[in-house]
Amino acid sequence: MARIAPLMLLPPLAFAALAATFLWGMNRDDPGSVPSAMIGRQAPPVPATTLPGKTQLTDAMLREPGVKLVNFWASWCPPCRIEHPILMALSEQLPVYGVDLRDVEANALQFLSADGDPFAALATDPRGRAAIDWGVTAPPETFIVDGDGTVLYRFAGPLVDADYQTRFLPELERALADQD
Repeated sequence: MARIAPLMLLPPLAFAALAATFLWGMNRDDPGSVPSAMIGRQAPPVPATTLPGKTQLTDAMLREPGVKLVNFWASWCPPCRIEHPILMALSEQLPVYGVDLRDVEANALQFLSADGDPFAALATDPRGRAAIDWGVTAPPETFIVDGDGTVLYRFAGPLVDADYQTRFLPELERALADQD
């Protein structure tokens, strides 16, 4: 009888482990979402810098009564440009705060001047340190924050189309209903 070398078992075992991981991922409740460790925790500090002529976003603003949004964005980010009209509309309903991520100041100012400024206050994060603290993987990312500064929800990606309608809006509506 022929003996099987132990190294011969390695490729099929690696394949089985990979297949099991993929199967688990496909059967999650929301395979499109990226889990966030920030949910249910206090919002991390925001940078103490802003763009010239803009209101400085502060940690105290994140702890003021009412639901608010914190959006990490950049002028160089095409999906940020796509979601911008949605942010403009949302800013008419509740405070939308922005964190400009790893951007050239002049480009960010030009973007807000040309397309409108939805942000009630703004911080800049030129080196991406705050983004790391918030768990941001890439802009745009939007966080729903309640009146005591607790992060209720994180949405990775642009606020557009079906994802916006089916994933983000229900969470925002839930947060707004809970504040009453």
